[in-house]
Amino acid sequence: MSTPTMTIEGTVASAPYPWPYTGTIDLARTALVLVDWQTDFCGAGGYVDTMGYDLELVRAGIPATQRLLAAWRERGAPVLHTREGHNTDLSDCPPNKLWRAKRIGAGIGDAGPCGRILVRGEPGWEIIPELAPLPGEMIVDKPTKGAFGATDIDLQLRSRGVHSLVMTGITTDVCVHTIMREANDLGYECLVLSDCTGATDHANHLAALHMVTMQGGVFGAVASSEDLLAALGA
Repeated sequence: MSTPTMTIEGTVASAPYPWPYTGTIDLARTALVLVDWQTDFCGAGGYVDTMGYDLELVRAGIPATQRLLAAWRERGAPVLHTREGHNTDLSDCPPNKLWRAKRIGAGIGDAGPCGRILVRGEPGWEIIPELAPLPGEMIVDKPTKGAFGATDIDLQLRSRGVHSLVMTGITTDVCVHTIMREANDLGYECLVLSDCTGATDHANHLAALHMVTMQGGVFGAVASSEDLLAALGA
């Protein structure tokens, strides 16, 4: 089997502009970001499930993300996973975040079917088997919705020469959007995939995608995984 090319002269059919703006997809410098595909956010007995939200909405993006991840790995392009969770003593959990979670019956650090909710090392904190990291793939653990303010994610990416990010994960309107906004502010060229993301409310998912397209692509661009795979020739 021939080795897939890492540089593609062309763009993804995306809105509101063909992505990337440079006109060239450089896979060696483009990371596929898998945001918080954890049991706590999309598994039975996890944080989101305990809050009473529909798991099908947050799990909707799993099949498309699996297909894209397989194609990305075939090409040897960078993959980065994030996990949200807190220290066992909750010393890195702000009091207001803890208060809000307890108020709706899903207290961070409380015991649940998947161990202590949103605590590092617990079963619920782990990434789901369908999208589990492979050895050598970047993993960033964060106590926040975003990732660039409290971790070494920027160092990890820049040390590998990464300048572009393809965003997948959950939830579209919270952690995915926050990380994409942070990355955009730091100059990363970002693409979010509509069918590889999901939210606890579908209207919020659609609104979050729409926000990206405003002002000529204020945070980047939006496409489907099929659009991206077509551009890759996959």
